[in-house]
Amino acid sequence: MAAPTAPSHPRPRAIIFDAGNTLLRIDYEAIAAYLARRGRPVTPAEVEDAEQRARVRLDGDLVEGVSTEAIGTRELYLRYVLLHLDVHAEAEVQAVAGWRRAFNPPAGLWNQSVPGAARVLGRLKAAGLVTGVISNSNGTVRSVLEGTGLARDLDFIIDSGVVGVEKPDPRIFALALEHAQVRAGEARYIGDIYSVDVLGARRAGLGAVLLDPKGYWGPRDCPLARDLEHAVTICLGGEALSAGLGVS
Repeated sequence: MAAPTAPSHPRPRAIIFDAGNTLLRIDYEAIAAYLARRGRPVTPAEVEDAEQRARVRLDGDLVEGVSTEAIGTRELYLRYVLLHLDVHAEAEVQAVAGWRRAFNPPAGLWNQSVPGAARVLGRLKAAGLVTGVISNSNGTVRSVLEGTGLARDLDFIIDSGVVGVEKPDPRIFALALEHAQVRAGEARYIGDIYSVDVLGARRAGLGAVLLDPKGYWGPRDCPLARDLEHAVTICLGGEALSAGLGVS
C-alpha cells in the first residue's frame, strides 16, 4: 500500500467524501444473518472482506456511461460479493437479491456509519475545513447521513439522485466546489472506487485518495489509504489529523 505523500496542490481548504464505503458502510451483520438462515453460515467480517474484493472487480465493468445506480450494476455487484462468499447457485443468488431489494427501502443496506467517521468529520470541522459529500445515490443519502449523526459536521451533501448527474461526471464535482466556495486545487476527494471517485475527481481538477483497507486495489497511480483517518492525513500532506490540525 502506498505511503502518504504530499499532494501536488496547496494545503486544502475543503475535504469532500464519497458516502458508501467511505462514511457509510453496508449492514454486514444483516447479510450474514440472512445467509445463515439459508444454511450459508458466514461472519460479518467475511461479508465485509467479500464486499471489498467485489468493488475492485466491479471497477472493471464500470465503463464510461454505465451508471453505478443502474439495476444491472447493483445486481452485478451483489453477484461479485456472493461469488467471494462461495455462493454460486442461481437460485441462491436470486433469493439474496430479492431479500436485498426488500430490505429497509428505499435506503437499503447502506445504513451504518463507518467506524471513526464521526470523529474525523468533527475534527475537520473544528479545524475550520469545509466538509461535504458527493454520492451516487437514489435520493436517500441525506436522510441516512442524518440518521447516523454524520450530517451535523457536513457543510453540504450532493446526491446524484437529486441533482441528476453522477460521478465520474466532472459536473457533479463542480457543484461541490460551488457549495464549498473553493477552487478545485483547494479541495481533495476521498472515495472507494477508482474509476468513479479517483478519475472523476481528477477530471474536475481535485486531488483524490482511494480507500484500500486490505490492499486489494493493488498498485495504483494515486495515494492509497488504509482507513478514513489515514486518507485525511494524506490529503493534508502527511499531517496527523489529531496533531497537525491542533485538535484532539
